[in-house]
Amino acid sequence: MKIAAAVIVGSALASSAQSKPTADERYPYNGPDVPIGDWVDKTVEGSGKGFPRLVEPPAVKPAKANPSNNINVISLSYAGNGVNIHYQTPFGLGASPSVAWGTSAGSLTSIATGSSRSYDRTPPCSRVAVTQCSQFYHDVQIRNLSPDTTYYYKIPAANGTTASEVLSFKTAREAGSKRAFTVAVLNDMGYTNAGGTFRELNRALDEGVAFAWHGGDISYADDWFSGILPCASDWPVCYNGTGSELPGGVTPDYETPLPAGEVPNQGGPRGGDMSVLYESNWDLWQQWINGISMKVPYMVLPGNHEAACAEFDGPGQLLASYLNRNEPNSTSPKSNKLTYYSCPPSQRNYTAYQHRFRMPGRESGGVTNFWYSFDYGLAHFISFNGETDYPYSPEWPFARDVRGGESTPKENETFITDSGPFGAVDGSIYTKESYEQYRWLEKDLASVDREKTPWVIAMSHRPMYSSQVSAYQKNMRDAFEGLFLKYGVDAYLSGHIHWYERTFPLGNNGTIDKAAIINNNTYRTNPGKSITHIINGMAGNIESHSTLSKGQSPLNITCVLDQSHYGFSKLTIHNETVLTWSFVKGSDGSSGDDFTLVKKGSGSGSRNSTMTSQSGIAATDKTTGTSISTAAAGGITTVTEVVNSYTTYCPGSTTFTQGPRTYVVSEATTLTITDCPCTLTHTKSLPSAGISSAVISGNRTAAPSGNAPDKTEGGSSLAHLTSGGQQPAPAGPTSSPVGAAGTTASVLVAQGGRVGADASLVGFVALAAAAAALM
Repeated sequence: MKIAAAVIVGSALASSAQSKPTADERYPYNGPDVPIGDWVDKTVEGSGKGFPRLVEPPAVKPAKANPSNNINVISLSYAGNGVNIHYQTPFGLGASPSVAWGTSAGSLTSIATGSSRSYDRTPPCSRVAVTQCSQFYHDVQIRNLSPDTTYYYKIPAANGTTASEVLSFKTAREAGSKRAFTVAVLNDMGYTNAGGTFRELNRALDEGVAFAWHGGDISYADDWFSGILPCASDWPVCYNGTGSELPGGVTPDYETPLPAGEVPNQGGPRGGDMSVLYESNWDLWQQWINGISMKVPYMVLPGNHEAACAEFDGPGQLLASYLNRNEPNSTSPKSNKLTYYSCPPSQRNYTAYQHRFRMPGRESGGVTNFWYSFDYGLAHFISFNGETDYPYSPEWPFARDVRGGESTPKENETFITDSGPFGAVDGSIYTKESYEQYRWLEKDLASVDREKTPWVIAMSHRPMYSSQVSAYQKNMRDAFEGLFLKYGVDAYLSGHIHWYERTFPLGNNGTIDKAAIINNNTYRTNPGKSITHIINGMAGNIESHSTLSKGQSPLNITCVLDQSHYGFSKLTIHNETVLTWSFVKGSDGSSGDDFTLVKKGSGSGSRNSTMTSQSGIAATDKTTGTSISTAAAGGITTVTEVVNSYTTYCPGSTTFTQGPRTYVVSEATTLTITDCPCTLTHTKSLPSAGISSAVISGNRTAAPSGNAPDKTEGGSSLAHLTSGGQQPAPAGPTSSPVGAAGTTASVLVAQGGRVGADASLVGFVALAAAAAALM
C-alpha cells in the first residue's frame, strides 16, 4: 500500500520530550499492497488447500451473530492507589469509555469514565473480522481504592458492543504489608514454543499470583514473515489456537483455508499483506492472553520487538526490496537498505505498544509505558526502558543519525528501529545525566522507604551481564549499574537472550561477590557491593532458544544456565528478609531452578537479629543464659542449644536429637518440633558443591572457590566482559562457598505458634533466617 508523505512539525525522534505516540512521515511509505502469498507463489488464486486461519476468542462474546462492534481485549494494570481497566474495540464507542464497579458483584453502583485513543492502523478494522481486530483503545482509572481488596466491574455496551460479564480484580497491598505474595515474571513471549508457558501461567493464576510482569518482547508481531505458525507435521512445536470460532455473519473468506501457497499466518481475507499480519499478530496475542490480563494486572515494559515492523534484512536485501519498492521475492543492491520509513507509519516508534497498554508512568512520575514504578507489600518494583533514552541505547533517536550540520537525517541515514527519546534530553545525548529516564530513576530509588519496602527489584528488557556477551551490556552497565549499586537494588531481572541464566552476585564490572554466596542456591544481599542478575528470556517464541556456540563454555559469573526449556518464573516475597525465585518449566510445571535471596534482619544486623516471617518471629535464641556448645570433628559439626521454637529448614543433611527423639532431615526438608522450649542437639555436615559445569539443560556451574583470582575484597575480576572476551566456568567440582568461607551454619529456630495456611513457605523462611544469623 502507498501512503502519501505527511510533514509534521518537530520530529518524534528529536532530542526532546516526546511521550505522545507519534511517527515521523517526512518521507513516503512505498511498501506492499499485495498478499504475502503472491511473494511465495504467484500462481495462487485462492485454491483453498492451505492451513486454516488462526483465531482467538474475544474478551466478550458477542450477543448476536453479526456484531458491528465488540470488546476484544481487556487488560488490567496498577494505577497509583487504584487500577486501570484497558479495553479494545475495532470501532469507536460514540461516548467516553466507562466502567461500572463496586465491592459486591450484585451492586455495581459506582461509575468511572476515562478516555479513548486510536492510531491509523494499517489496515483499518473495517477490512478485518470484527471480533479479531482492535483499533480503538480505552482506558478507565478507578482511583482511591482500599488496598488488598476485591472489587467487581462491568464494561457496559456502547455503539454496538456487547456488555462484559461481571469481572473482578484485587487491588495491590499497601506498602509495608507483611503478607507473602508471588509474582509471575516472564519475558520474550510470542505464540510458537509458548504453549506450555501459557498453560503454566494460567495454573499460577489459579494458585493466586498477585500480578504478571512481562519484561518486553510481547507477541513478536514484527516477526510477521515467520509469524504465527499453526501445527503441521513438519513443525510440531507450534501454536494451534485455543479452538475459538468466529461468530456468524463475517466474510466467507475467513472460513476458507488459506490458498495453498501462502505463508500459514493469520491475516486478512486473502491471507493478508505484511501490514495486516503485523497488526493481526498483536490482536491475536492479546486475545490469547485475555484470560490472564483481565483477571490480574498485566504489567509490561518495552523490548526491541515492539519498536517497528521489522529489525533486520536477509541476504540480497530481500525485505528491503519488498518494503521499500513493493517488489516481492526480489533482491536489490546494498544501497537499498531498511530505513525508519520502510515500515508503515503505524508500525514505527513503538506506536502499537504505546496504545495497547497503559502503565502507571504518570502516577509514578515516569513516562507512560516506558518507565514507572509501584509498591506492592514489602517490595518496590521498577520497570525501565533498556531500549531507548540512555547513551548508546540499542534503539536510538534521529539525533544519532544526523551528519554534518543537519537538523534531521536523510531517509537513507536512518535505521528501521530508530525510536524515541520518550523523555526529555537536557544536554548531550552521550551523557547519561542528560536523560529524563536516568534522573527519574535516581529520584525514584532515593525515595524508596526501605522500612516499608525493604526489597527493591528492577527490570528492563536487556541484561547487563550474560555468558552470551554483547556490546549493549556494557552500555547498560555504564548507564544504570552505578545507580543500582548506590541504592542497594536487590535483584535485576531481564530477558532478550532466549534462555534462563542466573549469575552469582555481581559487583561493579562483573566482580563476583563471594561474601554474598551462601551456596549455589542461596545468596545474601550485600547493598552497595553486589546485585543478583537473572535472565528470564525463555517464555517461548518463533525465534526459539538462544544457545552457546559450539565449544563455548559459560562464563564464571554464571551459576545456572538452561538453554533447553521454555517457561516463566515465580518471584515470592516471604517477608522482610526472604525472597525466593523458581523457574517453572512450561513442559510439565516442574522446577528448573530454585533460588533464595536473604537479607540481614531488621534489628542490629548481628546473629541475634530477629526476622518477622509468615510463621511468626524466626530466629535462633541466643539470649543471655542460653546454653550453647559447639564441637567439630571429621567434618561433622555438633551444636547443642536451647530453642524457643519448632521449625527448621536444613540446606544439607542433618540429624537432630531432642531427648529420646532423633530426627533425620534431608536436603530441602522442613522439620517441625512442637514441644518447646527444649534443648536440641543437632549434627550437621555442610553440603558439597560438586555440581557439573558442563553445558547441559538446566546447567549449574560450581560456585567460585577460594582460589579464584581476586581483584577486590571477596571477589573475582571479570574485566574480560568490558573487552568482549569470555572466561569459562571452573572445570569440575569446587568446595561450597559456605565451606570455603569456613562458616558453620546454625539452623533456624522459629518462635511462636503452629504454622498456618502458609506452611509451604516456612522452609524457605527458615533457611533465610539461618543464613541471616550468619551475617
